[in-house]
Amino acid sequence: MTNFTAEPIECPPRKVESEWIDLNGHMNMAYYHLLFDEALDKLFTELGFGWDYTQAGEGTGFTAEVHVCYLAELNEGDPVRITYQLLDADEKRIHVFGRMYHGTEGYLAATSEQMCIHVNQKTRRVAPFPDEIRTRIAELMDAHRDLPRPEQAGRVIGIRRK
Repeated sequence: MTNFTAEPIECPPRKVESEWIDLNGHMNMAYYHLLFDEALDKLFTELGFGWDYTQAGEGTGFTAEVHVCYLAELNEGDPVRITYQLLDADEKRIHVFGRMYHGTEGYLAATSEQMCIHVNQKTRRVAPFPDEIRTRIAELMDAHRDLPRPEQAGRVIGIRRK
């Protein structure tokens, strides 16, 4: 029985630390990645391949590709809220989409689209998820299937010419 709903997964709240502020006076781009990465641990845990699974030494999740869009500034002390939506999956990969919001003002500050892979820790090669994890992924995919596709999903970087 699934416990997933048709809502993105809510990750633990954070706040912008003073050491993350750059010369422009806002959160440096590297820390957007840090927050998205740490929040992804919540999704991995929900799907069954979080820290406990990794510590068992059989398999783990890696991010193979990531595309971040910086949409609005975050400043020192700002509360941060991150959610993840499952866009697609197969036997070895999950395609996820993260949204980073200002925790109290609610504006969308950044997005992170990621392709994550399951890796066998003994061979260090991409490998199929175990059956129980594939079942959890399928349950989340069913719950997220009808969510609107994020505007930033599938973007390609480049300069548009007129």
